[in-house]
Amino acid sequence: MISLKQRLFEKINAHRPRMKRLLKENKDVVIDHVTIGQCIGGVRNVKCLVTDISYLDPLEGIRFRGKTIGETFNDLPHVPGCEYPYVEGFWYFLLTGEVPTMDETLAVIEDFSARSQVPHYVFDILRAMPRDTHPMTLLSAAVLAMQRESIFAKRYIDGLPKADYWDPMYEDCANILARLPAVAAYIYRMKYCSDTIIPAGEYVDMGANFAHMMGIPRPYDDVARMNFILHSDHESGNVSSHATHLVASALSDAYYSLSSGFNGLAGPLHGLANQEVLRWIQDMLHHLGKVPTEEDLRKFLWERLNSGQVIPGYGHAVLRKTDPRFTALMDFCEKHLPDYELFKIVKMIYKVAPGVLMEHGKAKNPWPNLDAQSGVVHWYYGITDYDYYTVLFAVGRALGVLSNIIWDRALGYPIERPKSITTDMLEKYAVGEDCGGDDDES
Repeated sequence: MISLKQRLFEKINAHRPRMKRLLKENKDVVIDHVTIGQCIGGVRNVKCLVTDISYLDPLEGIRFRGKTIGETFNDLPHVPGCEYPYVEGFWYFLLTGEVPTMDETLAVIEDFSARSQVPHYVFDILRAMPRDTHPMTLLSAAVLAMQRESIFAKRYIDGLPKADYWDPMYEDCANILARLPAVAAYIYRMKYCSDTIIPAGEYVDMGANFAHMMGIPRPYDDVARMNFILHSDHESGNVSSHATHLVASALSDAYYSLSSGFNGLAGPLHGLANQEVLRWIQDMLHHLGKVPTEEDLRKFLWERLNSGQVIPGYGHAVLRKTDPRFTALMDFCEKHLPDYELFKIVKMIYKVAPGVLMEHGKAKNPWPNLDAQSGVVHWYYGITDYDYYTVLFAVGRALGVLSNIIWDRALGYPIERPKSITTDMLEKYAVGEDCGGDDDES
């Protein structure tokens, strides 16, 4: 049996000629155009990034390496007696596009176990920070602190051929992933559990080990597996993925790059959205003073929209249907917490809100995304500190963004450097005038 790294190298060598051929024979082929609205409006839907790790179809939702969420959950090797697959097998799948065997999956688990020791100075840094520091600040700082461990940074200074950049990047990414669950759990136990730290288990998969270190019994191990996979990747254009890719394009190592991605994830328009949805639901219950009927809810939603506010958890920049990640969470909740009050309200909102939004007429997508439900699952299993929810998102997102930057280095992608223009130039474009401008690439 060859290792994951060896299999990845085979995949890289097979893929490189495809990129060389595209650049040599087709580099001037136009695949998109950019409007003034896109230029001002966040570069929405401009096709200018390349990744084979995942693809987000507006009507179908996310596919990981060509597989739907259901196919991913079904096809990958499962933890015996559990509903969801090994996260380590999913990592193998993201990197290679191949479904690993059980033996190949267990080899990744063993490899991660050997890499999982977090340097003690990381915990010293976390403990030295004010205890009311936001957990995402702690997580980002912990990753950044470990930059001194970077193999890529050391080998780059020593003089590394460009074709080999992927190798130390792989080592850094694997080391980070192996250590990240312990760091995340340490932050939780330090901040919210009276500083009672639970050491990692030995030779246990990521989901089970994380649940153990969090101090939450089964089936939270399966919740962790599900959560990490669902949050792993959503194309490369979202803030956390793009920030990681952008920083890595400067040949910054994985520690610098992932920390920047986490900082983007911490924004309220990105990773903080799930806690905002849960808070909104709980505030609604407090405001109404009771569990609403469908008519109560419909009236409340109209009042919110008419006051210029949005319905949290509904709509998405790309999707134009119910997010299949939301559906996957719904299936889990129907099985494990069907009578939980907050889940019943989530289901009622799902029944009522799309019709209200369609009648309102302003939302391009009246359907729920992942954030509309994920916070409820965390709350049910006892994680009632909103600020920590983005850390749970971050551990999963690391799987996708780190897979991508390994492949970025493998395929020799250059530093990212789009061109900016001025408002005067936009106004000239608007009336059809020649704008001129230079092509400074510094």
